Formats: sequence, C-alpha cells, structure tokens
Amino acid sequence: MKMVRQPEEAVVSIRGLKKSFGDKEVLRGIDLEIFKGQIIGYIGPNGAGKSTTVKLMLGILEDFEGEIRIFGEDIRNGSVEYKRRIGYVPESADVYDSLTASEYLTFIGGIYGLEHDAADTLASRLMSLFGIGDVYHSRISSYSKGMKQKLLIISSLLHDPDILFFDEPMSGLDANSVMVFKEIMSLLAEQGKTIFYSSHIMDVVEKISSRIILINDGQIVADGSFKELKQKSREGSLEEIFNQLTGFNMHREIADEFISLVKGV
Repeated sequence: MKMVRQPEEAVVSIRGLKKSFGDKEVLRGIDLEIFKGQIIGYIGPNGAGKSTTVKLMLGILEDFEGEIRIFGEDIRNGSVEYKRRIGYVPESADVYDSLTASEYLTFIGGIYGLEHDAADTLASRLMSLFGIGDVYHSRISSYSKGMKQKLLIISSLLHDPDILFFDEPMSGLDANSVMVFKEIMSLLAEQGKTIFYSSHIMDVVEKISSRIILINDGQIVADGSFKELKQKSREGSLEEIFNQLTGFNMHREIADEFISLVKGV
C-alpha cells in the first residue's frame, strides 16, 4: 500500500491580518505561511508594517483583525507556551545595564525553565565563543554596542528555540562576528529551525535568505527566493528589486541635492 505524504504544517500561519493605530491602518490584510527550516528575509520601507507584524506574532501588540497561528495554536487562546519556543532580538532593546552578563543570562535562562547552573555554564561558553568571555562577570553598562548585541543574540538562543525573530541583529557587530552569525543562522536552518530576519541591509538579506518577503504599505508585494524575485522583476540586485516594487527611484536625485547643499553649490 502506497503511503500518502501529509502536507507539512506551517510553523506560522497568518490569515487576513489587519492592524490599525487610531485612524492609521498599518497592516491591510497579510496572508502568510512559514515552514520549518526557512530563513525568511522580511523587508520593506520604514513604516511598512514589518515591526508591527513581528510584535503581533510575539504577543507584544494585541487587538488585531484576522488570525495568527504559531505551532498550530491560535495565539488568541491566551496560552504563553508557544513563547517558550521563540527567540527574539529586537532592533533596540533595554538591557539591565546594572547586571553582569552572568546575572542577566542566567535570569533569562530561568524564565525559559533552565536550571541556574546549566544556564550559567552554557552562557559562559557561548560568550567565550563570541569573543566576549572575559567580560562575562562585568556589568553590561561597561559594554560597547557590539558587545551588547552579542549578548542579545546569546540570550535569544540560550533555550534552543524553534523559531527566531531577528530585527537588525548584526547592528554593531564586527566583520568576524558577522561571519560567525551568518554561519549560526545557516546551521540552525539545517536543523529545522525557522528564522524570521528583518534588515535594511539588502545584500545580507539577499545572501542569507531562502525566502524573501517584501511588505509595502501594509501589504505583501513580493514573496519568493531571490532568484524568483529577480526573474519576475528583471532587476539585478535585491536593492534594485526593492526600489522597483516600493516605487522609490529618487535616491540619485536626493543624493545629488544633498551633496550640492553641503558644498554650497
């Protein structure tokens, strides 16, 4: 008897998602399914609705129209269990600067159910691998921007989540750390982890994403691999595709005027 393969269930399923702030409609009907092992490059102009989409999925924002299911569960059911399987690095985060990395990471580990000693050992090793093991017991207030960013990345991975949301995660990282982080994402995807990656650095999104979703004015205007988007738009780089689909083509004129003003022409 021939076995019938069941269709894969989406890790994230969004149907008819709408969100308004007052009279401003930020999301205008998002339909999206995301599967295991995908690295999703989620891009769009400022104000397009990228961060709003992510914050709704994380439960940080509420009061929306439509449906969001994560791991098959409707997030409106009030359960927070799905959040234990999520890691998140926001674009800007308030870290407890008065704590040491050891105190902060064991605290985060405890929130996700890790034993203190296990979290402490793991956090220390991850800090060393990221080149900041020597400041594990130093106060976070003494850290540079790049060091804090590494700390946030470690905190998002400490509990081995199944889906990761990264918003400009490479901000402040040195070149070597960027290469390490890219490899980390690739290996996580190979293990079946799902990565939702948002950035304005188009060449990075182009290189690391297995699927790119472009949102503009609260709606998805493109969805596919870089190769597929390139074929549809007939443009060369992701930056050129982005500009074409969002209707922004004034970058040269604005730059020329900017330089003219600076030079006093």
